[in-house]
Formats: sequence, structure tokens, C-alpha cells
Amino acid sequence: MRNLFYLFCFLFCIFIGNSQDLSPQQILDKSISYHDPNGLWGSFEGSFNVRMETPDRPDRLSEITMDQNEGRFRLHVRQGEDEKTYELVGQNCTLHLNGREDFSEADAKTHRLTCESAKMYRDYYSYLYGLPMKLRDPGTRISPVAEKRTFQGKEYWVLEVNYDPEVGKDLWYFYFDPESFAMEAYQFYHDKAKNDGEYIMLEGEFLLNEMRLPKTRSWYTNREAKHLGTDILQDF
Repeated sequence: MRNLFYLFCFLFCIFIGNSQDLSPQQILDKSISYHDPNGLWGSFEGSFNVRMETPDRPDRLSEITMDQNEGRFRLHVRQGEDEKTYELVGQNCTLHLNGREDFSEADAKTHRLTCESAKMYRDYYSYLYGLPMKLRDPGTRISPVAEKRTFQGKEYWVLEVNYDPEVGKDLWYFYFDPESFAMEAYQFYHDKAKNDGEYIMLEGEFLLNEMRLPKTRSWYTNREAKHLGTDILQDF
């Protein structure tokens, strides 16, 4: 009986040790398996809506359509009385303001209606809604050590990430539930010593082509914890 007790203790200690000693790659793999079990991101073809609620401004509804295999991206934005459309097909760019292609340079400046903005939006939506899968992209530098840390009152596995200079300059932290490995928050700093940048809390799930995407993203400043806005995923 005593030998069985020692064997149980030995196996239990091994289990506990392994459960607390996960590598960053193991954590990332488990999170990707949770969010994208069939490996669809990267070849995603479909559409989704994002409603952005911002203090003291009318809601903005964005209809996003992607065909990642064909290099197609379309963003249709409605806010107040204006509608804007950005469309990219490979290197070709098409822009519309309230259904018209012939808008003035002043309107283009006011509404940020340029091909550079179209590419920025494509990269923005592809990155944020492709997380954590996008952390496998070339140029991503994941710290070799993962840590457990309490953030906003909850304990998480945390991965520290920065990027090759040509990819990005910000320092990022990604927070994963220690049991399900769902990504539940992330934050970034332009300069951590200044405590600038923002953190984003994720709530709920939105099923998109069998992928589990965060339904709600609430944005806050790191320094003041000021609420900047909330993005809510909706059916197309």
C-alpha cells in the first residue's frame, strides 16, 4: 500500500510539473487549436459585420469581406449619413464615397478614403480577427519563456511578443485562459516605460466558419484605463 502511495505521489508531481511548465509554443498551439481547430484562417473566404461603439460618436457598422486565397478584401463602412467602400483585388484598389467614385481630394482627406487606408484596414482586420493564428506569421518574435500573471483580476498564461522592425515596432502581451487556452485579452505598448498604448478585453464567442472568434473587444488606455470603444461581431 505504501508503494502505491509513493507511486501516486510521483505521478501526480509529474502531472503538476508538466501542467505548469508549458512552453510558449505549446500555449500558442493549444490556443490556435481552440480558436481555429480546422486551420481555416489563412484561406478564409467569407464576410462578417463589426459594430463599433465609441463614446460621443455615432455607431460605425463595418461589413468586411475577405477571400484570402484570391487576395480580395472589401470594407463597406456606414457611419452617420455617410457610406464608404474600400476594395482591394491584388494590387488593384477601388474606392467609393456614398456610392460614387468621383469624390474630391478634400472629401478623400476628410474621410481617409485612400488606397493606403484600404491596405491599412485590410492588415488591421486580418491581424486582429486572425489572432491568435497570426502569431505564427514570419517576423513574429515570441519570448522563449511564458509566464503566469494576474491581469484585470484573473490569472492567465502570458506570451510576450515583438516583431522584426519591418513588420512592427510595438511590444505586445497576449493573455490566455489557463484551462481552455482561449485568448481573452491582449495589450500593446509603443514605449512600455511611458505606459502608453492600450489593452483590449475580449468577451463572448462568435462562430465563423467553425472558428471561435471573440465576439466583443473593448479597448482601454494602459495609463488611465479610459474606455475608448467597443467592437462587436455580428452576422453578415
